[in-house]
Amino acid sequence: MERRKDKRFPFEITLNIEELYKQDDVKIEDINEEFQVVNISKSGLGFACEHELPLDFYFNAKITIDEDKFFFTVLKIIRQVKEGTEFHYGCEFVGLADILSNTIEDLED
Repeated sequence: MERRKDKRFPFEITLNIEELYKQDDVKIEDINEEFQVVNISKSGLGFACEHELPLDFYFNAKITIDEDKFFFTVLKIIRQVKEGTEFHYGCEFVGLADILSNTIEDLED
């Protein structure tokens, strides 16, 4: 059953997680995990990496759409599936402004 709220678009960029954090000042530092984003929607993104990451933690990211369009956001890891040697994650944007979610919708064009 499909649990995603919004249509996902193929999207390939590389991001880096430097640290994960939760409320109450819980942090996991010095992660420096590089991962490949595989899709994006106006509510979140999906990525794959080689290491297991905890659910319900947050991280900061810079999402670059093209040379002129990029934004900074906070993502929350909400889903994990292991496929072979890789872990596939689903994340949701936290507090993403409507204008930025519209930029993501424009990817369909």
